[in-house]
Amino acid sequence: MKSLLLLVLISVCWADHHSDNYTLDHDRVIHIQAENGPRLLVEAEQAKVFSHRGGNVTLPCKFYRDPTAFGSGIHKIRIKWTKLTSDYLKEVDVFVSMGYHKKTYGGYQGRVFLKGGSDNDASLVITDLTLEDYGRYKCEVIEGLEDDTAVVALDLQGVVFPYFPRLGRYNLNFHEAQQACLDQDAVIASFDQLYDAWRGGLDWCNAGWLSDGSVQYPITKPREPCGGQNTVPGVRNYGFWDKDKSRYDVFCFTSNFNGRFYYLIHPTKLTYDEAVQACLNDGAQIAKVGQIFAAWKLLGYDRCDAGWLADGSVRYPISRPRRRCSPTEAAVRFVGFPDKKHKLYGVYCFRAYN
Repeated sequence: MKSLLLLVLISVCWADHHSDNYTLDHDRVIHIQAENGPRLLVEAEQAKVFSHRGGNVTLPCKFYRDPTAFGSGIHKIRIKWTKLTSDYLKEVDVFVSMGYHKKTYGGYQGRVFLKGGSDNDASLVITDLTLEDYGRYKCEVIEGLEDDTAVVALDLQGVVFPYFPRLGRYNLNFHEAQQACLDQDAVIASFDQLYDAWRGGLDWCNAGWLSDGSVQYPITKPREPCGGQNTVPGVRNYGFWDKDKSRYDVFCFTSNFNGRFYYLIHPTKLTYDEAVQACLNDGAQIAKVGQIFAAWKLLGYDRCDAGWLADGSVRYPISRPRRRCSPTEAAVRFVGFPDKKHKLYGVYCFRAYN
């Protein structure tokens, strides 16, 4: 190695000494291979892949190895997939493979396997995607003392919606916020999902929890009650608050559903209990808030009739703004949380497909 270094130094000095007398037609590049360079390289062909709830997706990952360092056998290679969390010190185990030995963890059991398109393919296939599958995944390949990683983001088609319960605004701690989203066929949204929704036009002047424990809200039209009229549009950040004691609204995320969402044609208006029973009589269940937002955003569902939903709220979805039906914007209109026993409305139902 010393003799090689000396040779390079002599060549450089010779070139500098004769630079005034000689003109080279082409630049000459000398490549020196490092003795301790990487012997195992892991790459993802795509940094982000897209799908939707209920779909299937392949998280790409391939590895390249130096055969002179490891030999021709690949039986000692260990492939491990984990899901990254907002806490960079914590990862969720998804799948591990080493030779014929394979193990799947948690809610991924029965839904994940290696694609195995070639000997160096470590891509992971996830089937029947759930809302919780959204996030960033790490592909790690280990052989002997060598290892390398690549990260792939899984994004889901869907819709972000703000939510607060019958108790009113700013009544949910973080854990209650998580459960509130689950109760409405959704999950608590991530910052990236809220940011994408803001870019798509979401404007909401009440702060809500996000999955990383932060409290934020999206503003597209700055105004005095919402951070000030002279401020720039953006996602306003309240920071991180006590997950047990602090109380805010929540931003939820949902995606495609496997079923039918519909307004029930009924001869009379209904109380809440009558609405629940009417959907059951029709072979369905009273719809949830996440389902009306998914039908509106992803299917273009449009109905100018206010109807009960499972949480006791009354809403209606407008995809085509018109007079008397949300004339200024496409939106899921919120009527409120009326008295369940005395107020009469229609009802939105949901029938799941088997």
